[in-house]
Amino acid sequence: MKLHRNLVFATIDSLHLIFNENKQADKVLKNTLKRDKRWGARDRGFIAETTYDIVRWKRLYSKIAEVKEPFNRANLFRLFTVWATLKGIQIPDWPQFENTPTRKIKGKFDEFSKIRKYKESLPDWLDELGQKELGKKWDKEIHSLNQLADVILRVNTLKTTKEKLQNNLQELEIETENIKGYPQALKLVKRTNVFVTEAFKNGWFEVQDASSQKVAKFLNPKPGTRVVDTCAGAGGKSLHIAALMENKGQVIALDIYENKLKELKRRAKRNGAHNIETRTIDSSKVIKKLIQKADKILIDAPCSGIGVLKRNPDSKWKLQPEFLETIKNTQREILDSYSRMVKPGGQMVYATCSILPSENEKQVQDFLERKSGKDFKFVKEEKVFPSESGFDGFYMALLQKNIT
Repeated sequence: MKLHRNLVFATIDSLHLIFNENKQADKVLKNTLKRDKRWGARDRGFIAETTYDIVRWKRLYSKIAEVKEPFNRANLFRLFTVWATLKGIQIPDWPQFENTPTRKIKGKFDEFSKIRKYKESLPDWLDELGQKELGKKWDKEIHSLNQLADVILRVNTLKTTKEKLQNNLQELEIETENIKGYPQALKLVKRTNVFVTEAFKNGWFEVQDASSQKVAKFLNPKPGTRVVDTCAGAGGKSLHIAALMENKGQVIALDIYENKLKELKRRAKRNGAHNIETRTIDSSKVIKKLIQKADKILIDAPCSGIGVLKRNPDSKWKLQPEFLETIKNTQREILDSYSRMVKPGGQMVYATCSILPSENEKQVQDFLERKSGKDFKFVKEEKVFPSESGFDGFYMALLQKNIT
Protein backbone atom coordinates (compact mmCIF):
# COMPACT_ATOMS: atom_id res chain seq x y z
CA MET A 1 0.00 0.00 0.00
CA LYS A 2 1.28 3.45 -0.96
CA LEU A 3 0.55 6.22 1.53
CA HIS A 4 -0.91 9.45 0.16
CA ARG A 5 0.08 12.67 1.90
CA ASN A 6 -3.37 14.30 1.97
CA LEU A 7 -5.00 11.17 3.44
CA VAL A 8 -2.32 10.76 6.12
CA PHE A 9 -2.55 14.45 7.05
CA ALA A 10 -6.35 14.23 7.28
CA THR A 11 -5.93 11.25 9.65
CA ILE A 12 -3.42 13.18 11.81
CA ASP A 13 -5.79 16.19 11.95
CA SER A 14 -8.66 13.92 13.04
CA LEU A 15 -6.52 12.32 15.77
CA HIS A 16 -5.55 15.76 17.09
CA LEU A 17 -9.22 16.71 17.52
CA ILE A 18 -10.14 13.39 19.16
CA PHE A 19 -7.17 13.09 21.54
CA ASN A 20 -6.26 16.70 22.31
CA GLU A 21 -9.59 18.49 22.02
CA ASN A 22 -11.73 15.64 23.38
CA LYS A 23 -14.06 15.64 20.38
CA GLN A 24 -16.23 12.60 19.56
CA ALA A 25 -14.58 10.38 16.93
CA ASP A 26 -17.70 9.83 14.81
CA LYS A 27 -18.44 13.58 14.61
CA VAL A 28 -14.81 14.43 13.83
CA LEU A 29 -14.72 11.90 10.98
CA LYS A 30 -18.05 13.06 9.60
CA ASN A 31 -16.53 16.53 9.15
CA THR A 32 -13.10 15.33 7.98
CA LEU A 33 -14.59 13.16 5.25
CA LYS A 34 -16.38 16.17 3.74
CA ARG A 35 -13.09 18.05 3.34
CA ASP A 36 -12.18 16.98 -0.18
CA LYS A 37 -14.83 16.12 -2.77
CA ARG A 38 -12.23 14.30 -4.86
CA TRP A 39 -11.82 11.55 -2.25
CA GLY A 40 -13.43 8.31 -3.34
CA ALA A 41 -14.87 5.56 -1.13
CA ARG A 42 -11.44 3.93 -0.71
CA ASP A 43 -9.83 7.22 0.37
CA ARG A 44 -12.57 7.93 2.92
CA GLY A 45 -12.38 4.34 4.10
CA PHE A 46 -8.62 4.68 4.70
CA ILE A 47 -9.05 7.84 6.80
CA ALA A 48 -11.93 6.44 8.87
CA GLU A 49 -10.46 2.99 9.48
CA THR A 50 -6.94 4.25 10.22
CA THR A 51 -8.23 6.90 12.62
CA TYR A 52 -10.43 4.39 14.47
CA ASP A 53 -7.56 1.87 14.57
CA ILE A 54 -5.18 4.35 16.20
CA VAL A 55 -7.91 5.49 18.62
CA ARG A 56 -8.64 1.87 19.55
CA TRP A 57 -4.99 1.01 20.17
CA LYS A 58 -3.94 4.37 21.64
CA ARG A 59 -2.39 3.02 24.83
CA LEU A 60 -0.46 0.23 23.12
CA TYR A 61 0.79 2.47 20.29
CA SER A 62 1.77 5.35 22.59
CA LYS A 63 3.67 2.89 24.83
CA ILE A 64 5.55 1.53 21.81
CA ALA A 65 6.16 5.04 20.41
CA GLU A 66 7.22 6.35 23.86
CA VAL A 67 4.91 9.37 23.66
CA LYS A 68 2.49 10.78 26.22
CA GLU A 69 -0.61 12.96 26.06
CA PRO A 70 -1.21 15.68 25.09
CA PHE A 71 0.21 14.54 21.74
CA ASN A 72 1.89 17.20 19.63
CA ARG A 73 1.94 16.76 15.86
CA ALA A 74 5.27 14.91 15.90
CA ASN A 75 3.85 12.50 18.51
CA LEU A 76 0.79 11.84 16.34
CA PHE A 77 3.06 10.98 13.41
CA ARG A 78 4.91 8.58 15.72
CA LEU A 79 1.61 6.86 16.56
CA PHE A 80 0.84 6.67 12.84
CA THR A 81 4.28 5.14 12.25
CA VAL A 82 3.57 2.39 14.80
CA TRP A 83 0.23 1.67 13.10
CA ALA A 84 1.79 1.54 9.60
CA THR A 85 4.77 -0.60 10.68
CA LEU A 86 2.54 -3.16 12.42
CA LYS A 87 0.37 -3.28 9.27
CA GLY A 88 3.47 -3.96 7.13
CA ILE A 89 3.15 -0.64 5.28
CA GLN A 90 6.36 0.96 4.04
CA ILE A 91 7.09 4.31 5.69
CA PRO A 92 7.55 7.01 3.02
CA ASP A 93 10.57 9.31 2.86
CA TRP A 94 8.80 12.37 4.30
CA PRO A 95 10.25 14.83 6.82
CA GLN A 96 7.51 13.83 9.33
CA PHE A 97 8.84 10.26 9.40
CA GLU A 98 12.54 11.02 9.88
CA ASN A 99 14.43 8.94 12.46
CA THR A 100 11.68 6.33 12.68
CA PRO A 101 12.90 3.27 14.65
CA THR A 102 10.82 0.72 12.69
CA ARG A 103 12.90 -2.28 13.85
CA LYS A 104 12.27 -1.54 17.52
CA ILE A 105 8.51 -1.23 16.97
CA LYS A 106 7.92 -4.95 16.31
CA GLY A 107 10.06 -6.00 19.26
CA LYS A 108 8.21 -3.66 21.61
CA PHE A 109 4.87 -4.88 20.25
CA ASP A 110 5.81 -8.48 21.17
CA GLU A 111 6.97 -7.35 24.62
CA PHE A 112 3.88 -5.30 25.53
CA SER A 113 1.43 -7.80 24.03
CA LYS A 114 2.11 -10.03 27.05
CA ILE A 115 0.44 -7.48 29.39
CA ARG A 116 -3.37 -7.24 29.00
CA LYS A 117 -3.79 -3.51 29.70
CA TYR A 118 -1.35 -2.79 26.85
CA LYS A 119 -2.32 -5.69 24.60
CA GLU A 120 -6.00 -4.72 24.73
CA SER A 121 -5.16 -1.01 25.09
CA LEU A 122 -7.09 -0.06 28.23
CA PRO A 123 -6.87 2.45 31.07
CA ASP A 124 -5.72 0.73 34.29
CA TRP A 125 -8.99 1.37 36.13
CA LEU A 126 -11.14 -0.15 33.35
CA ASP A 127 -8.95 -3.25 33.13
CA GLU A 128 -9.16 -3.70 36.91
CA LEU A 129 -12.93 -3.17 36.91
CA GLY A 130 -13.48 -5.71 34.11
CA GLN A 131 -11.34 -8.27 35.95
CA LYS A 132 -13.18 -7.63 39.22
CA GLU A 133 -16.67 -7.93 37.71
CA LEU A 134 -16.15 -10.64 35.09
CA GLY A 135 -13.10 -12.58 36.29
CA LYS A 136 -11.50 -14.80 33.66
CA LYS A 137 -14.28 -13.93 31.19
CA TRP A 138 -12.88 -10.38 30.91
CA ASP A 139 -9.95 -11.56 28.73
CA LYS A 140 -12.25 -12.93 26.05
CA GLU A 141 -14.74 -10.06 26.22
CA ILE A 142 -12.28 -7.19 25.96
CA HIS A 143 -10.45 -8.98 23.14
CA SER A 144 -13.74 -9.31 21.25
CA LEU A 145 -14.66 -5.66 21.96
CA ASN A 146 -11.44 -4.57 20.24
CA GLN A 147 -12.49 -6.14 16.93
CA LEU A 148 -14.03 -4.03 14.17
CA ALA A 149 -17.84 -4.04 14.37
CA ASP A 150 -19.82 -5.48 11.47
CA VAL A 151 -22.38 -3.26 9.73
CA ILE A 152 -25.81 -4.76 10.40
CA LEU A 153 -29.09 -3.67 8.82
CA ARG A 154 -32.54 -4.16 10.33
CA VAL A 155 -35.17 -4.72 7.66
CA ASN A 156 -38.19 -2.44 8.18
CA THR A 157 -41.10 -4.89 7.83
CA LEU A 158 -43.58 -1.99 7.60
CA LYS A 159 -42.18 -1.26 4.14
CA THR A 160 -40.57 -4.36 2.69
CA THR A 161 -39.35 -7.94 3.23
CA LYS A 162 -35.84 -9.23 3.80
CA GLU A 163 -35.80 -10.90 0.36
CA LYS A 164 -36.87 -7.72 -1.46
CA LEU A 165 -34.26 -5.63 0.36
CA GLN A 166 -31.54 -8.20 -0.28
CA ASN A 167 -32.37 -8.30 -4.01
CA ASN A 168 -32.53 -4.49 -4.19
CA LEU A 169 -29.08 -4.12 -2.61
CA GLN A 170 -27.71 -6.96 -4.75
CA GLU A 171 -28.60 -4.95 -7.87
CA LEU A 172 -26.37 -2.17 -6.47
CA GLU A 173 -23.60 -4.77 -5.93
CA ILE A 174 -24.05 -4.53 -2.15
CA GLU A 175 -23.75 -8.09 -0.84
CA THR A 176 -25.54 -9.04 2.39
CA GLU A 177 -25.79 -12.20 4.49
CA ASN A 178 -28.55 -13.55 6.72
CA ILE A 179 -27.67 -14.04 10.38
CA LYS A 180 -29.07 -17.17 12.00
CA GLY A 181 -31.41 -16.36 14.89
CA TYR A 182 -31.92 -12.71 13.86
CA PRO A 183 -35.04 -12.63 11.64
CA GLN A 184 -34.83 -8.98 10.54
CA ALA A 185 -31.03 -8.67 10.33
CA LEU A 186 -28.72 -8.55 7.32
CA LYS A 187 -24.95 -8.28 7.57
CA LEU A 188 -22.97 -6.33 4.97
CA VAL A 189 -20.28 -8.55 3.43
CA LYS A 190 -18.18 -5.45 2.66
CA ARG A 191 -18.36 -2.05 4.36
CA THR A 192 -20.09 0.50 2.18
CA ASN A 193 -22.09 3.70 2.56
CA VAL A 194 -25.66 2.34 2.55
CA PHE A 195 -27.17 5.71 3.55
CA VAL A 196 -26.99 6.98 -0.05
CA THR A 197 -29.18 4.15 -1.40
CA GLU A 198 -32.80 4.69 -2.42
CA ALA A 199 -33.75 1.75 -0.19
CA PHE A 200 -32.52 3.68 2.87
CA LYS A 201 -34.11 6.95 1.76
CA ASN A 202 -37.40 5.08 1.30
CA GLY A 203 -37.23 3.65 4.82
CA TRP A 204 -36.65 0.02 3.90
CA PHE A 205 -34.00 -0.47 6.59
CA GLU A 206 -32.14 1.05 9.51
CA VAL A 207 -28.54 0.39 10.54
CA GLN A 208 -28.80 -1.37 13.92
CA ASP A 209 -26.47 -3.89 15.57
CA ALA A 210 -27.81 -7.45 15.79
CA SER A 211 -27.69 -7.43 19.62
CA SER A 212 -29.67 -4.18 19.74
CA GLN A 213 -32.30 -5.85 17.53
CA LYS A 214 -32.85 -8.45 20.25
CA VAL A 215 -34.21 -5.89 22.72
CA ALA A 216 -37.57 -5.07 21.07
CA LYS A 217 -38.08 -8.81 20.38
CA PHE A 218 -37.40 -9.56 24.04
CA LEU A 219 -40.09 -7.01 25.03
CA ASN A 220 -42.45 -8.83 22.62
CA PRO A 221 -44.85 -5.91 21.98
CA LYS A 222 -48.30 -6.85 20.63
CA PRO A 223 -50.35 -4.98 18.00
CA GLY A 224 -53.06 -2.81 19.55
CA THR A 225 -51.34 -2.29 22.92
CA ARG A 226 -49.72 0.76 24.51
CA VAL A 227 -45.94 0.55 24.80
CA VAL A 228 -43.68 3.21 26.34
CA ASP A 229 -40.03 3.46 25.30
CA THR A 230 -38.80 5.48 28.26
CA CYS A 231 -35.26 6.38 27.13
CA ALA A 232 -35.96 6.47 23.40
CA GLY A 233 -33.12 8.72 22.21
CA ALA A 234 -33.17 8.91 18.42
CA GLY A 235 -35.47 5.91 18.43
CA GLY A 236 -33.80 2.83 16.94
CA LYS A 237 -35.72 0.54 19.28
CA SER A 238 -38.97 2.59 19.10
CA LEU A 239 -38.98 2.07 15.32
CA HIS A 240 -38.43 -1.67 15.76
CA ILE A 241 -41.24 -1.83 18.35
CA ALA A 242 -43.59 0.01 15.95
CA ALA A 243 -42.77 -2.50 13.19
CA LEU A 244 -43.36 -5.48 15.50
CA MET A 245 -46.73 -3.92 16.43
CA GLU A 246 -47.56 -3.61 12.71
CA ASN A 247 -48.40 0.09 13.24
CA LYS A 248 -51.35 -0.93 15.44
CA GLY A 249 -51.65 0.48 18.95
CA GLN A 250 -49.47 3.22 20.42
CA VAL A 251 -45.75 3.64 21.01
CA ILE A 252 -44.96 6.56 23.32
CA ALA A 253 -41.31 7.54 22.95
CA LEU A 254 -39.95 9.53 25.90
CA ASP A 255 -36.60 11.21 26.37
CA ILE A 256 -35.11 14.15 28.27
CA TYR A 257 -33.51 15.44 25.03
CA GLU A 258 -35.95 17.12 22.66
CA ASN A 259 -33.45 17.19 19.76
CA LYS A 260 -33.15 13.38 19.85
CA LEU A 261 -36.93 13.01 19.69
CA LYS A 262 -37.01 15.38 16.68
CA GLU A 263 -34.61 13.00 14.93
CA LEU A 264 -36.91 10.10 15.89
CA LYS A 265 -39.89 11.90 14.31
CA ARG A 266 -37.91 12.32 11.10
CA ARG A 267 -36.91 8.67 11.09
CA ALA A 268 -40.46 7.51 11.92
CA LYS A 269 -41.79 9.42 8.90
CA ARG A 270 -39.23 7.78 6.63
CA ASN A 271 -39.99 4.35 8.15
CA GLY A 272 -43.76 4.75 7.74
CA ALA A 273 -44.17 4.20 11.52
CA HIS A 274 -47.40 6.11 12.21
CA ASN A 275 -48.10 4.84 15.72
CA ILE A 276 -45.19 6.62 17.46
CA GLU A 277 -45.88 9.65 19.63
CA THR A 278 -42.93 11.56 21.12
CA ARG A 279 -42.99 13.33 24.49
CA THR A 280 -40.08 15.22 26.04
CA ILE A 281 -39.60 14.60 29.77
CA ASP A 282 -39.40 18.27 30.78
CA SER A 283 -41.15 17.82 34.14
CA SER A 284 -42.40 15.07 36.48
CA LYS A 285 -45.91 15.54 35.04
CA VAL A 286 -44.97 13.60 31.90
CA ILE A 287 -44.38 10.45 33.95
CA LYS A 288 -47.31 11.08 36.31
CA LYS A 289 -49.76 11.18 33.38
CA LEU A 290 -48.64 7.69 32.38
CA ILE A 291 -48.70 5.99 35.81
CA GLN A 292 -50.25 2.51 35.38
CA LYS A 293 -51.19 3.29 31.75
CA ALA A 294 -48.69 1.13 29.82
CA ASP A 295 -49.09 -2.52 28.82
CA LYS A 296 -45.34 -2.73 28.38
CA ILE A 297 -42.41 -0.40 28.96
CA LEU A 298 -38.83 -0.52 27.79
CA ILE A 299 -36.11 1.02 29.93
CA ASP A 300 -33.09 1.08 27.63
CA ALA A 301 -31.10 2.65 30.43
CA PRO A 302 -28.16 5.04 30.07
CA CYS A 303 -25.03 3.06 30.91
CA SER A 304 -21.24 2.87 30.64
CA GLY A 305 -21.52 1.60 27.04
CA ILE A 306 -18.78 -0.96 27.64
CA GLY A 307 -20.70 -3.47 25.49
CA VAL A 308 -20.41 -1.21 22.43
CA LEU A 309 -16.68 -0.39 22.51
CA LYS A 310 -16.37 -2.10 19.10
CA ARG A 311 -18.14 0.82 17.46
CA ASN A 312 -17.15 3.53 19.97
CA PRO A 313 -13.46 2.86 20.74
CA ASP A 314 -12.87 6.47 21.85
CA SER A 315 -15.24 6.00 24.81
CA LYS A 316 -12.51 3.84 26.47
CA TRP A 317 -10.55 7.06 26.94
CA LYS A 318 -13.49 9.36 27.74
CA LEU A 319 -15.11 7.08 30.34
CA GLN A 320 -14.15 7.85 33.97
CA PRO A 321 -14.68 5.76 37.15
CA GLU A 322 -16.75 8.53 38.77
CA PHE A 323 -19.10 8.57 35.75
CA LEU A 324 -19.79 4.88 36.29
CA GLU A 325 -20.92 5.53 39.87
CA THR A 326 -23.12 8.44 38.74
CA ILE A 327 -24.73 6.39 35.96
CA LYS A 328 -25.53 3.53 38.37
CA ASN A 329 -27.41 5.99 40.57
CA THR A 330 -29.26 7.25 37.48
CA GLN A 331 -30.20 3.66 36.57
CA ARG A 332 -31.66 3.14 40.07
CA GLU A 333 -33.66 6.39 39.91
CA ILE A 334 -35.01 5.56 36.43
CA LEU A 335 -36.10 2.09 37.52
CA ASP A 336 -37.90 3.48 40.58
CA SER A 337 -39.64 6.27 38.66
CA TYR A 338 -40.45 4.77 35.27
CA SER A 339 -41.61 1.37 36.56
CA ARG A 340 -44.71 3.16 37.90
CA MET A 341 -46.00 3.45 34.32
CA VAL A 342 -46.62 -0.31 34.05
CA LYS A 343 -50.25 -1.45 34.42
CA PRO A 344 -51.05 -4.27 36.86
CA GLY A 345 -50.31 -7.43 34.86
CA GLY A 346 -48.07 -5.48 32.46
CA GLN A 347 -44.41 -6.06 31.71
CA MET A 348 -41.16 -4.11 31.78
CA VAL A 349 -37.81 -4.74 30.13
CA TYR A 350 -34.67 -3.24 31.68
CA ALA A 351 -31.82 -3.24 29.14
CA THR A 352 -28.29 -1.84 28.86
CA CYS A 353 -25.45 -2.00 26.33
CA SER A 354 -23.08 -2.97 29.15
CA ILE A 355 -21.62 -6.33 30.16
CA LEU A 356 -20.93 -5.34 33.79
CA PRO A 357 -23.07 -7.19 36.37
CA SER A 358 -23.15 -4.04 38.58
CA GLU A 359 -25.14 -2.26 35.85
CA ASN A 360 -27.24 -5.28 34.95
CA GLU A 361 -28.41 -8.19 37.09
CA LYS A 362 -27.31 -6.39 40.28
CA GLN A 363 -29.53 -3.39 39.40
CA VAL A 364 -32.50 -5.70 38.75
CA GLN A 365 -31.98 -7.64 42.00
CA ASP A 366 -31.70 -4.41 43.99
CA PHE A 367 -34.85 -3.00 42.36
CA LEU A 368 -36.88 -6.11 43.25
CA GLU A 369 -35.78 -5.75 46.89
CA ARG A 370 -36.76 -2.07 47.09
CA LYS A 371 -40.24 -0.74 47.84
CA SER A 372 -40.60 0.44 44.21
CA GLY A 373 -40.10 -3.11 42.92
CA LYS A 374 -42.24 -5.02 45.45
CA ASP A 375 -45.10 -5.48 42.92
CA PHE A 376 -42.80 -6.95 40.25
CA LYS A 377 -41.51 -10.46 39.73
CA PHE A 378 -38.52 -11.55 37.68
CA VAL A 379 -39.48 -13.51 34.53
CA LYS A 380 -36.24 -14.02 32.57
CA GLU A 381 -32.98 -12.39 31.47
CA GLU A 382 -30.59 -12.58 28.57
CA LYS A 383 -26.90 -11.69 28.60
CA VAL A 384 -25.34 -11.14 25.20
CA PHE A 385 -21.55 -11.40 25.34
CA PRO A 386 -19.50 -10.10 22.38
CA SER A 387 -17.11 -13.09 22.55
CA GLU A 388 -20.03 -15.48 22.02
CA SER A 389 -22.26 -13.50 19.63
CA GLY A 390 -19.66 -11.55 17.65
CA PHE A 391 -21.88 -8.50 18.09
CA ASP A 392 -22.34 -5.82 20.76
CA GLY A 393 -22.62 -6.69 24.46
CA PHE A 394 -26.15 -6.30 25.87
CA TYR A 395 -28.23 -7.22 28.90
CA MET A 396 -32.02 -7.61 29.07
CA ALA A 397 -34.30 -8.51 31.99
CA LEU A 398 -38.08 -9.04 31.72
CA LEU A 399 -40.15 -8.22 34.82
CA GLN A 400 -43.90 -8.70 35.28
CA LYS A 401 -46.12 -6.53 37.48
CA ASN A 402 -48.53 -8.39 39.75
CA ILE A 403 -52.25 -7.98 39.03
CA THR A 404 -53.15 -7.21 42.64
